[in-house]
Amino acid sequence: MALLIETGLSDWIGDEEIAATLQALAPGADIRTPETLGDPGDITMLAVVNMQSNHPAKLPNLKLVQKLGAGVETIVGHPDLPPHIRVARLKPDAPAQGIAEWFLAYILRAQRHMVFHEASQSRAEWLPRAPVFTPDTVVGVLGLGHIGARTARMLRAVGFQVMGWSRSPKSIDGVTCLHGQDALPRLLGQCDHVCAILPSTPQTVGLFDAQTLAAMKPGSQLLNAGRGNLIDEAALIAALDNGSPGHAVLDVTSQEPLPKDNHLWRHPAVTITPHVSGWYLGDALSDVAENYHRLRSGDPLLHEVSRDLGY
Repeated sequence: MALLIETGLSDWIGDEEIAATLQALAPGADIRTPETLGDPGDITMLAVVNMQSNHPAKLPNLKLVQKLGAGVETIVGHPDLPPHIRVARLKPDAPAQGIAEWFLAYILRAQRHMVFHEASQSRAEWLPRAPVFTPDTVVGVLGLGHIGARTARMLRAVGFQVMGWSRSPKSIDGVTCLHGQDALPRLLGQCDHVCAILPSTPQTVGLFDAQTLAAMKPGSQLLNAGRGNLIDEAALIAALDNGSPGHAVLDVTSQEPLPKDNHLWRHPAVTITPHVSGWYLGDALSDVAENYHRLRSGDPLLHEVSRDLGY
């Protein structure tokens, strides 16, 4: 039984670094990278960020795909992944904290008029502008799982009024929780900032279409650190041109890297960050090592995903 680390990324933590950490966590485990692959038939567990098209054919004895993150849509939606292969994801604290901080940073950036003051400084102009009062500000969090709940609690602790929305009922102290499709427009119409941290499922792809965007409070801010395909980007550009929402902050886009000729780069009401909100894994690799042992022993896996539901 061997574990293959193949993130497919060149601008994040390297495969060798991940393999070295896992080797320290699981001494004696057979852990390989593409450079040390050897016989592909030995591989029973694959750890990836995004699954490649040739993985199922290349690894004939694969039993488990471990996502090195939360979103598993590229894995469960892989057309050639046999139904017997199991899928697990991570629910680490470090990226959840990082994503919550990303939302908070860009909300405070708007609340404190930082762009306005930076522009004033460039012109040597002293132009006081009152910040927006935090207790009067309503923030919506869409998706109340591990990351969304962490975000909602952080925002509530800072002093914002926080509303949450999810597919099924949730309860978080100090947060007004709504659920179901009919409740979404009601939430959007009340929120000054909307934080999207939903997974990519058949129900959420294109959720922010023209109709949903039109339900947002005029001048509000939409922030997305969930999945890029939650938003119809053409509809977003049209909605921004009409001021509802007034601004969008996107850490994820439908195509990554975002092509240089994409209009989102140049739209005055859009801020782009290159999928950096949840950078660090922290101690989450210990769960990968644990799932290696559990797969070998036949014990229940940590954070196994329903391939039918997509999360």
